[in-house]
Amino acid sequence: MHRSLRIILLVLWTMCTAGWLSAQQPFFTDDPSVTDRGVVHFEFFNEIDGLQSSQFPNLRQNTANFKLNYGLPHNLELDADAPYLTISRDAGKPSSSGVGDTDFGIKWNFRSNSADPKRLALGVSFYLEMPTGNVREELGSGLADYWLNFIAQKPLTTATRINLNIGFLFAGNTSTGVIGVQTTRGHVVTGGVSLLHDFTSKLTLGTEAYGGFADNDQLGRRQLQGMVGGYYGPRDGFTVTFGLLGGKYEASPRLGGQFGFTVDLPTVWKKTAPDQSSN
Repeated sequence: MHRSLRIILLVLWTMCTAGWLSAQQPFFTDDPSVTDRGVVHFEFFNEIDGLQSSQFPNLRQNTANFKLNYGLPHNLELDADAPYLTISRDAGKPSSSGVGDTDFGIKWNFRSNSADPKRLALGVSFYLEMPTGNVREELGSGLADYWLNFIAQKPLTTATRINLNIGFLFAGNTSTGVIGVQTTRGHVVTGGVSLLHDFTSKLTLGTEAYGGFADNDQLGRRQLQGMVGGYYGPRDGFTVTFGLLGGKYEASPRLGGQFGFTVDLPTVWKKTAPDQSSN
């Protein structure tokens, strides 16, 4: 089968065979929304994954990820995140731990549905990943990655919505440690679909499928994984997140679990309304 056709089929397969979901931690499929202007948003999660047998002598990977978002005017958002990785190996092989590759990005919500909840919302993001992880310890790829991601969200009801992502890496790979599509030359196509439902004003649950494929037969690796999970917000500006995931092919974890939280941080840059008490 022609290489380009295989890439297209994998993306369509990822979109069509999924359970579906939305794009907030713990899920990997993004949604078009951005952080409010002047707000600093912090996310943390810890994910432990059992690796595919093809990854031997690597057995498990623990990822502790830290992410900051800052809301800009014109529905723009700045992003930065970095993982701390621990890779456990078979007896006699030393484990490794340390900082992985660091991401910097910008996201634009160019069509929102805030005025019309039934309207299709659209966004786009661009990420640059810097090779800050140690390559010899398998903590980093040693490559600078350039990733463009197109994002859509379609509300089905007031409580249920579908998100769709199609991404393209111009150079580099999607790997975090030993998980992800790895290629030193060529391109990577990624795709994801997700479905999210608000069961209450505080509890949201969903499911997703996410995958990728490199256009280089020799160096590329396939990735296809799914997740079920959700988040619970005990109060405004703070949520607890959780998920279970599993996948096939060597670039996906065999089985894993994730737990984390998100919080909107107070910021001196956010403008407050003037005091009207003296009028």
